[in-house]
Amino acid sequence: MDLIYVFGSVIIVSLISLIGIFTVSLNKELLKKLVLYLVSFSAGSLFGGAFLHLLPEAVEEYGFGTEVSLYLLFGIVFFFAIEKVIHWHHCHGIAFGKCELKSFTYMNLIGDGVHNFIDGMIIAGSYMANTSLGIATTIAVILHEIPQEIGDFGVLIHGGFSRKKALAMNFLSALAAVLGAVVVVLLASVTENLLVFLLPFTAGGFIYIAGSDLIPELHKEYSIGKSVGLLLAFIAGIGIMFLFLH
Repeated sequence: MDLIYVFGSVIIVSLISLIGIFTVSLNKELLKKLVLYLVSFSAGSLFGGAFLHLLPEAVEEYGFGTEVSLYLLFGIVFFFAIEKVIHWHHCHGIAFGKCELKSFTYMNLIGDGVHNFIDGMIIAGSYMANTSLGIATTIAVILHEIPQEIGDFGVLIHGGFSRKKALAMNFLSALAAVLGAVVVVLLASVTENLLVFLLPFTAGGFIYIAGSDLIPELHKEYSIGKSVGLLLAFIAGIGIMFLFLH
């Protein structure tokens, strides 16, 4: 396994998180109009990532038994508990609904970090097989990350982050891919056991974030025209994940 290829690839994947920089040039009003559509797109891509990529991969590798279901449910429970802690920490003593930053922004960063961690593991694992497979996997991950990172940037903006802080935090979350690669390199012998937990666990986190945090935000829009647009953005998010099936 060529470590230069491995870590070069995961660093490139991490840099994809900075794609939101292309939206910085947009004026505030235009960005505000686009943000909710990005939130909807992100919700769709999260559901698509969970049901079209993570769960099928877990089932294909380890079968669909109680173990996978329990790990998925644990992911949902874990993210619910984390959100309650974050919400209490940031909003304690403040009137309900007056929090400066919505808790789901941190939830999204955590979920994306776990997802990036898995991406790093998958990339490094592919290079363990051969360099050609590693390069092909890296390209697939990059194509998968582009729409999700655009959506994640929109979620952070919608939740109260400034554009610069959203870029910085998204990049820090993306660096988890490097950590994932390090884990595979150092603990190659137990990588399979770790993945059997992380794949459904991350799927559970994605399902929780999309279903409990992002979709309720979309229900705050009552205009028929905009609601149709949000529905199409949601379907597009799922569609993008379907197109990247391999």
